Amino acid sequence: MKRIKGLLKKKWVWLLLLIVLLLSVMIAYHTSWKALPEGVSYKGDVHQMEDIEFFRDLSYENQEGDTVHDLQVFEEMYSTIGGADDFIVADMFLFNGYTNGKHEFPEISRRLVDAILERKKEVPDLEVVFITDQINTTYGSYESETIRRLEDGGVNVVLTNLDKLRDSNPLYSSAWRLLFSWMGTEGDGWIGNPIAKEAPDVTLRSYMKLLNIKANHRKLLVTEDSAIVSTANPHDASGYHENVAFKMTGPIIEDILEAEEAVARFSGEEFIEYSSYEWEEQGGPLQTQFVTEGKIYDAVLEELEDAGKGDNVWIGMYYLADKKVTARIDEAANRGAEVRIIMDPNKTAFGHEKPGLPNLPVAAELKNLGNENIKLRWYDTNVEQYHTKMLYVDGPDDDAIVAGSANYTRRNLSNLNLEADVVIQGPGDEEVFQEVNDYFTRIWSNEDGHYTTEYETYQDNLTSIRYATYYLQKWTWFTTY
Repeated sequence: MKRIKGLLKKKWVWLLLLIVLLLSVMIAYHTSWKALPEGVSYKGDVHQMEDIEFFRDLSYENQEGDTVHDLQVFEEMYSTIGGADDFIVADMFLFNGYTNGKHEFPEISRRLVDAILERKKEVPDLEVVFITDQINTTYGSYESETIRRLEDGGVNVVLTNLDKLRDSNPLYSSAWRLLFSWMGTEGDGWIGNPIAKEAPDVTLRSYMKLLNIKANHRKLLVTEDSAIVSTANPHDASGYHENVAFKMTGPIIEDILEAEEAVARFSGEEFIEYSSYEWEEQGGPLQTQFVTEGKIYDAVLEELEDAGKGDNVWIGMYYLADKKVTARIDEAANRGAEVRIIMDPNKTAFGHEKPGLPNLPVAAELKNLGNENIKLRWYDTNVEQYHTKMLYVDGPDDDAIVAGSANYTRRNLSNLNLEADVVIQGPGDEEVFQEVNDYFTRIWSNEDGHYTTEYETYQDNLTSIRYATYYLQKWTWFTTY
């Protein structure tokens, strides 16, 4: 007691306690208490649709041993842009042509800019809003060539104001806000760019802002005629990733525009005027709903809670780490649902080698449950990632899909990142469900090529150090996933 009283007489102890108090308040406020910007965590109306188109990108080895890149998603986006007459709204996370220089990749970012500028030249009154993430300038460290080209062509480019969002990395972000955030990020860079070797060097201050690990992670495209919700980024180094996309028409377009307008507004930018447009309900057997952020979480948990005997649950996922989701998977399997999960082995990101987190330890945890109704396979990636984020419940009568930008992690589901998914429900004999069923069956069974491999192929890479790192990251929330 005397020792404690002695310490309390020292000024440096009170200063330390004050700092701890300030950091604690900042953590509580920016993680939980802080109000979400208006329009975030959005759930649109349920719309009846006649038809929804499904597109997918696959990289695999064919029966002759040759690598095949069968890419559909951005080809459809270019075509959709080419048909726009009134407006184009895009919201894309990674949007640049930088790579690590080791491999040749398709020039997705350039082709996307070319398609937009060409259509704007053909239709001079075409309004274009392109919303993207500050990561493409490494948080203001340099000018992006792709963004500059769009702006020079008359496109309204919106860099999302990430400071409005809650903090997903609270231990670090609280210290950053208190000590460094006021310094800005501009200046001559001298540190190698973490995104790619070919990208410009960055300032230490922009690198420190990056470590907050917060993002507008959405990936979608909207015109007056149709909307595409996808898992794909217009990022050259991501050009061979496995991705999926769904193209829809009708009043869901207005829901997506409403959610995107909210991002533009809280980022201090103007948006298109769309109130005069009328999209008629189609009728039809498919029920479709646009959801973002935490409303995606609700939709995923609801579909898993409803799954049971007679249902086949398919999950294709880049990151799978959320405890509620894995618990619901186990519960669905206990009720008799057959659950098949295809995961990325998390070997690479931005050209850098990764230690297999979080999927290696999460897969081990699912395997250790000993539930015979849960089966796991890895997508056998090469230079690409299995970047899909899709849940498909194949029921005896009705089916359901939840797909879009959101990984199943705390950062992606708990109102931290900006995310965008679509929920599709309806009779299982509808074409969109048949195509998704064929997609999963094909890659699970390695039909006409090599796509996936058994659980044991990568699980030997799970060392005790990696397991401990995973739990430390989960406990501190200091993660990149």
